[in-house]
Amino acid sequence: MASVTDVDAVFRALADPTRREILDRLHASNGQTLGELCTGLAMTRQAVSKHLAQLESAGLVSTLRRGREKLHHLDPVPIQEIHDRWIGKYERARVQAITNLRAALEETDDRDQ
Repeated sequence: MASVTDVDAVFRALADPTRREILDRLHASNGQTLGELCTGLAMTRQAVSKHLAQLESAGLVSTLRRGREKLHHLDPVPIQEIHDRWIGKYERARVQAITNLRAALEETDDRDQ
């Protein structure tokens, strides 16, 4: 489980719309270079690089060197940890309620036939 400081860093990173767009781009096509991520963003390479540094610091992006290129990859683990901590327990209850409802409806349907 991520520490409180890590969770704070994740929320700070996700608070910025540009960083969320970068994450969306990596989700759509993982392993992009800085140049590829800059395409279509109305900011300098240096600004995009700063956003990537914050995403890396939060653990949301990891990098891999391939020759002279530095490829950026989405790392969903911190978001999954947040989900598990705060959302997952409610999701399990919702899924269980749907399962119970389905069973009750099937039982009613079986009695009607």
